[in-house]
Amino acid sequence: MTKKVRTRFAPSPTGYMHIGNLRTALFEYLIAKHENGDFLLRIEDTDQGRKVEGAVDIIYKTLKDVGLNWDEGPDIGGDYGPYVQSERLGMYKGYAEELVKTGHAHYCFCSEEDIEAQRKEAESLGISFKFQDPCKHLSKEEIQARLDAGEPYVVRQTIANVGETSFDDEVYGHIEFDGDLLDEQILLKSDGFPTYNFANIIDDHTMNISHVVRGNEYLSSTPKYNLIYDAYGWDRPTYVHVPPVMKDEHQKLSKRNGDASFQDLVAKGYLPAAIINYIALLGWAPPTEQEIYSLPELIEVFDVKRISKSPAIFDIDKLTWMNGIYLRNMDEDTYFETVRPYLERAIKGPYDLKEIAKIIQPRIDVLTQIEESVDFFDKPGDYDLEMYRHKKMKSTPESALTALKAVRTALENLEDWTEESVHETLLALPKEMGVKNGVVLWPVRTALSGKQFTPGGAIEIAWILGKDESLRRIDTAIARLEAALA
Repeated sequence: MTKKVRTRFAPSPTGYMHIGNLRTALFEYLIAKHENGDFLLRIEDTDQGRKVEGAVDIIYKTLKDVGLNWDEGPDIGGDYGPYVQSERLGMYKGYAEELVKTGHAHYCFCSEEDIEAQRKEAESLGISFKFQDPCKHLSKEEIQARLDAGEPYVVRQTIANVGETSFDDEVYGHIEFDGDLLDEQILLKSDGFPTYNFANIIDDHTMNISHVVRGNEYLSSTPKYNLIYDAYGWDRPTYVHVPPVMKDEHQKLSKRNGDASFQDLVAKGYLPAAIINYIALLGWAPPTEQEIYSLPELIEVFDVKRISKSPAIFDIDKLTWMNGIYLRNMDEDTYFETVRPYLERAIKGPYDLKEIAKIIQPRIDVLTQIEESVDFFDKPGDYDLEMYRHKKMKSTPESALTALKAVRTALENLEDWTEESVHETLLALPKEMGVKNGVVLWPVRTALSGKQFTPGGAIEIAWILGKDESLRRIDTAIARLEAALA
């Protein structure tokens, strides 16, 4: 009988969700769901010193915002709880002592000073440091006496005469290590808390986790984990080590370096669906040229064998492009509700925000571009004479003045102010004047907006502004041009 696929996302509550962490959660989710398996959420808070207030809520919200809904977790329970490590403390000590009894771990009474003295000696000799624990050679009587005396201790893994050891990884293939070079990691700290590595092993086994997904920096530690699995007689999980997400060719993306977290990207106007689509492609190659995927589509096509061994570089320009695709693919009502808060902040005047939303939809890539692009509806920007000069449109300040006077007369005589009537009127003028459309429309757009770049053209802007406001702005522009050219 095939074992059910069960994966877990096990973040530490230390702050915002960074992109590499979210990608790990996504890969774990896709591996499970592609096989109709279970996706668990577990909070790893054994390092109480790094715990940040409110971070657990951020984890919940982030996963929900991108649609990575978990089947078991601290908030919804499940058959393998509790799902918070600090609530599981009672079990780890027993597991550690079991390893001591079987000779796969030992009590270590060494102080930090003892360890540091060995480290300095190794440095002075120019050799790599590997702690040689003298406590391994204590007799049972000596150990018991020191325990009875209340001496502080840690439980440290015992590694001896291992020889060549190997394991298989879904991404990196068959990997071999010299087991005798492995350092003996601490399993249980002096405060009774398990280390991150030890708690992971116990929790993964007791929660029936089938696939462990983590960064490739853990490849070198995996043989140590395997020795523990083997010591208990447990099946090893399937390993999926993923390459890092890089800022550039040399630097990893990192919260410590101030690189954008998921929350930062959302605040900068990126959609959660676009972010999750983009990070799916960081280190994973889809089977076709398709790049835009819904989460159900990703579940359908995801294949762990297509994860790359090479680091993936985070490209904000590619994410921006993808975000623009998502915005343009929204239906009209969804788009309006998405952009409404930005429009309401930027525009206080009596304009139809739904119509403004329509003209910006084909032209906006990131939500935070909206306010700056539409603020001219309330007040046109400050422009100078040179803005009327446009080589491609064949517009000059002199031709602009002529055009604006003709436009003013035509629009003033327009009785029925609709988008169609404004469109017909403004496009009829270039033909009458014997000039190209840009000679007329560029000056009108400049006069109405005071900007070189606008989300809509002259016709759309004039119609939304209305007759009175359009004429007022054109009058102001004519006066400025006449004064400047006098």
